[in-house]
Amino acid sequence: MTAKEGRVHQVSVSPGGVPKLPVEWARVGPQGLEGDAHQHRFVHGGPHRAVCLMALEAIERVRADGHAIAPGAVGENLTTVGIELSTLPVGTRLAIGDAVVLEISSPANPCDVIKGVFTGGKSGRISILLHPTDSRMYARVLAEGVVRPGDAIRVLSPAVDTRAEVHELLDLLEAVEREAWLSLWRAAESARIDIRIVDRGDLAMAACPSLPGSTFNRAFGIRQIPIALPEVRELYREAGTTGWVVAGADDPPWPGAIGEEPTGVHAADVESALANAASFRDPDGLTVRKVDSANADEVDRWTDVLVRGFDLQGAAAELTARANRRVAGAHGEHGWIGSLDGVDVAVAASFTRRRVAWLGAAAVLPEARGRGIQRALLAHRIRHAAEARCHRVMATADIDSVSAANLEALGLARLWSRLHYRLEPGADIATRVATVDATTIPA
Repeated sequence: MTAKEGRVHQVSVSPGGVPKLPVEWARVGPQGLEGDAHQHRFVHGGPHRAVCLMALEAIERVRADGHAIAPGAVGENLTTVGIELSTLPVGTRLAIGDAVVLEISSPANPCDVIKGVFTGGKSGRISILLHPTDSRMYARVLAEGVVRPGDAIRVLSPAVDTRAEVHELLDLLEAVEREAWLSLWRAAESARIDIRIVDRGDLAMAACPSLPGSTFNRAFGIRQIPIALPEVRELYREAGTTGWVVAGADDPPWPGAIGEEPTGVHAADVESALANAASFRDPDGLTVRKVDSANADEVDRWTDVLVRGFDLQGAAAELTARANRRVAGAHGEHGWIGSLDGVDVAVAASFTRRRVAWLGAAAVLPEARGRGIQRALLAHRIRHAAEARCHRVMATADIDSVSAANLEALGLARLWSRLHYRLEPGADIATRVATVDATTIPA
C-alpha cells in the first residue's frame, strides 16, 4: 500500500542539466520551480510536466544496484520520503506544505542527459516500463506556493473533474501522430519540395511556401510546451507563409488566436474497436487490398485516387502526389485501395508506431460515396492494427462530420477537441503563461 503521508526530503533546481542542486526553498508556479530550467526544454517542462519528483526510497534501491545516483542527480525537483511515488495513479494530488498542490501527470521517461549517473549509461534502470516502482514522475501545478525541505506531503484522491488520464493518453497519441506527419513532411523534402521542418521532441512543425494550407504548414506540441511559440512564429516569419498551430479548442495558444477546422481526437483500445469492426461487412462489389509499397504502379494508383478524392488541382496536386509517392515506402506507413467492381474508387492510410495505429488520410471518389466504403476502410485498418499487435487505434476527424460518425460507430470515442489556429507570418504574438485554478484541499 502506498503511504498517504510523507515529506519533502530535498528541493533542487539548476539552470539546465544535471545534477540539480539543493536549495532552501523555491516558489512553484504553473511552469514549475522558479530558477529552474532544462537542457532539453522541448522535452521537459511545460504545464503538464512542470515539476519532476522522485522518491528517496527509489533512489536508494537504484543506488544499491551500483549506480551513482543521489537526490537531484537525475533531474528531479522534489525528492520525497515516505511515499512510493511511481505507484500512484495519474491524477493523484499531492498537497505539499501550506499551499502547493500538485497533480501526478505521467512518468518521466529516461533521457540521455542523465545517463552518466548510471553504470554503462543504462538509464533504463528508472524506466517505469522496466522498474515500475523506481521511476521519476511529472506533475502539474494546481495551486502555487513555496516548497521547502521538511514540508509535509498528503496524498489525495484525484479530483472529480480531473482530465489527467486524458492528457496522459494524448501524450502518447500525439507522439504517434507527430511522427506520422514528420514522415509525410520528410517525404516531401526528399521529393525536392521546399519545406522547412523542425523536429524537437514534443515540438514538430513544417513550413512550405509552395503548398499553402495547413497540411504542409502545421505546428504540433503547444499543448505541452506553450513556451515554444516564439520558435513557431519565427519559422513562419522566415518562410513568409501562414502556419496553423494545433491546440485545444478551449485553450487558445495566444490572445486573439483565430481557430479553424474544429477537429476531434478519437481513440479506442484495439480489442473493442476490433469487436465493432467484426459487425461490418464490405459493401457489395467492394474489395480492399493493401498497397505493395515496392510496386510503383500500385503506389501511383493509390496517389491518383487520393489526389482526385480530395479534389486537388494544379501545383497542389502535383506536389502532393510527389510527396505521397515518397512516403509510401516509409517505415510504419501502410496504404489501402478500395475497388468497386474492379474500379479503384477509394484509398486510405495508416501509420503504426509505439503499439498505436494512427488511421490517417482516406478519400472516396464522389461517384462512390454514400455506400459505406469509408467505414469499410476503417474496419480493414483496425484489423491490420490488431495483426500488428497494436494496443490502441486513433484518428482525427472534423467535428460532427460523416468521418466522425464512422469513427464513433467503430467505437473510437472523441476524447479531445482542438482547432488549427492561424498564424500569419508577421503576427505579433506573446507566449501564453499557463494558469491553473487552485484546487480546494479536503480536510
